[in-house]
Amino acid sequence: MKDVTLIAGPTASGKSGLALRLARESGGVIVNADSMQVYGVLSLLTARPQADELKQAPHRLYGHRDPGEPYSTGEWLREAEEIVRTLGRERPLIFVGGTGLYFRALCEGLSPMPTVPQELREALREALTQEGPKALHSRLLELDAETARRLEPGDGQRILRALEVLQASGRSIGYWQSQKGVPVIDGSAARKVVLEPDRRELRERIALRFNAMVEEGAIDEVKQLLSLDLPPDMPAMKAIGVREIGDFLAGRLTLEEAVQLSTIATSQYAKRQSTWFRGQLGAQWRVYRCFGAGVYPE
Repeated sequence: MKDVTLIAGPTASGKSGLALRLARESGGVIVNADSMQVYGVLSLLTARPQADELKQAPHRLYGHRDPGEPYSTGEWLREAEEIVRTLGRERPLIFVGGTGLYFRALCEGLSPMPTVPQELREALREALTQEGPKALHSRLLELDAETARRLEPGDGQRILRALEVLQASGRSIGYWQSQKGVPVIDGSAARKVVLEPDRRELRERIALRFNAMVEEGAIDEVKQLLSLDLPPDMPAMKAIGVREIGDFLAGRLTLEEAVQLSTIATSQYAKRQSTWFRGQLGAQWRVYRCFGAGVYPE
């Protein structure tokens, strides 16, 4: 590997700006490590890099998945591994995002999982749509009570995944998760940066950014997403702002209320991200208590 930098941090902390600066200076490729920015349609609402930024450096794994398709950490890791294999010896790679599990998978690998036949996957998806997550949770409780007790009855995607792995392999998803994976990169050799700016300033930045999203067209993005009539438990439907702006479009909230609720939800999410990073990423990660514009990892 020529050069690898990992940049994590809560939403609105300036991660993308730092990644772009490093990519311009090093000729590097920016690789998305945020689970919401993989989806098409929600460009503004998920704060994906916009056209002017995309012109300044190569970007990978942004907006390349249909919001109607489930997308797992395993799928992201396979795509990231392909980028590492094809580009990693030629250009610096800069992984940037707010999904901690993606960074952990990159540095530690993921447990191997069995192949799930397409027919089984489609049948279970249809059952989820027709019967709802609670019915599938009851089914999982009968077949694999230990796993079912770890999952919320309303968490349709995780219940679906547990059922398809169990039925495809005859083994609990817990068994597969206990198996060791293979790292994609040498984590000890990579630069590892976590941004952790002042929370009050971050809340102010989040509010300003969400208002800008609305002014620039986030409402139209939500209209487009809702027109797809996706199941409410699809990950893209859980993007912060979708429900709130949807309630505004339905007349249940004023625009001011929708923006306020979205801003609060985003700030709460940023707090959860920071807590996870502090507890899970380890001592090798260098913490910067400022926004990305003020950081340069040596």
